[in-house]
Amino acid sequence: MPRSQRNDNFVDQTFTVIADTILKLFPASQREKEAFAYYRDGMSAQGDGEYAEALSNYEEALKLEDNAYDRSYILYNMGLIFASNGDHDKALEHYHQAIDLNPRLPQALNNIAVIYHYKGEQSEDEEAAEEFFTQAAEYWVRAVRIAPNNYIEAQNWLKTTGRADINVFF
Repeated sequence: MPRSQRNDNFVDQTFTVIADTILKLFPASQREKEAFAYYRDGMSAQGDGEYAEALSNYEEALKLEDNAYDRSYILYNMGLIFASNGDHDKALEHYHQAIDLNPRLPQALNNIAVIYHYKGEQSEDEEAAEEFFTQAAEYWVRAVRIAPNNYIEAQNWLKTTGRADINVFF
């Protein structure tokens, strides 16, 4: 039974009914509708912490989805799962794929920066750590340029470490 038919709480049931109604009325191909159903089920499973089920649904959605913008969000969500499971390299791979499809996805840019910053903090090699911090700075600058009111902690880190001019963001 598809996850969309198993939702227990009122909010999930309401969202499912509204999404199904919109999907029926929206002029989309059957393939696009199936891709969206898998994506929606993946998001629901991810929200419930059922990461294996979510990844399975996202993989099916990727097989069906042709739109680059929509694919970027599927890949982004897959990256979230890999990052939460500690598989940073696989998360980076998915975030980079998402950025390739949608360069204006600041949350993916931010998450890439967070991983590079974490790797810099964990590195015992000063030179390698510095390279990770440089990469983190590059991605945070890109994210902040797209969403200047977000990522305040990253902006503070960029300013206090001298990795970005305070006037860059204004």
